Amino acid sequence: MIGTGTRGVALRAAALLATSALALTMLLPHNVASAAAEGAVPQAKPTIVLVHGAWADSSSWAPVTLALQTAGFTVLVPPNPLRGLTFDSEYWTAFLQQATTGPVLLVGHSYGGAVITNAALSDPDVVGLVYVDAFVPDVGESVGQIVGGSTSALNVADPTTLFSLVAYPGAPAGDFDAYLKPAAFRSLFAGDVSKPIADALGAGQKPIALSALGAPATSAAWKTLPSWYVLGTADQVLPPATQAQMAARAGSIVTKVNASHLAMISKPLVVTKVIITAAKAVPHKN
Repeated sequence: MIGTGTRGVALRAAALLATSALALTMLLPHNVASAAAEGAVPQAKPTIVLVHGAWADSSSWAPVTLALQTAGFTVLVPPNPLRGLTFDSEYWTAFLQQATTGPVLLVGHSYGGAVITNAALSDPDVVGLVYVDAFVPDVGESVGQIVGGSTSALNVADPTTLFSLVAYPGAPAGDFDAYLKPAAFRSLFAGDVSKPIADALGAGQKPIALSALGAPATSAAWKTLPSWYVLGTADQVLPPATQAQMAARAGSIVTKVNASHLAMISKPLVVTKVIITAAKAVPHKN
């Protein structure tokens, strides 16, 4: 019997995570196999590169990664530096040019959407974009501007009510790493994820440099490449209306899902289906 103390809470959280992973493992092959049988998975598959955003890490893509690998895709999920749009874009440019060959489908979550928007055209092998609860800036726009012009729950007068700010070595004057506080992570970021899992994710969140939020995009790949958008209708970080505006401007094919800002965790099958649909639709040049 699991107790009620700290050890008991930890064991229950671990059990929930294990049960969720097992259930997903059992569920995904059937769903993906069915999709493949219906022709949803192309014979010539692009490499799928998943880019996480702020306050997440590569593991936030684990359910979707599992589904795509089950469908036979090559999936790459390296860590996003979260240091600034210019630095992060240069990092992804180098990664794509050195670690991939053939067609690439880029998938970005949250701030990761701004990164793929800014970096995609640096590699001619990128054939399409998928956005998941993501920022889709135009040239000259920053993530901070988009949040500031919206009804986002993060748009507050005093950031320290939501964030813990930690100085990091070599930071420019006035810059900090921003971590979402536990209560804000649970209620705003992971609103439809169970509390034990949300707490575990929050403990492992990767911070973003505050300066990254103010860096403007210098490229808008959605003007050239086809795009798809998974829109979380219960998202408090990036309001649905703001997501819809960006997706419409980009000409993205939109799929709405009743999900928080972590749709790839709470609704992984929906996100996976959209990615597979995009993978079928994009050119499969070699």
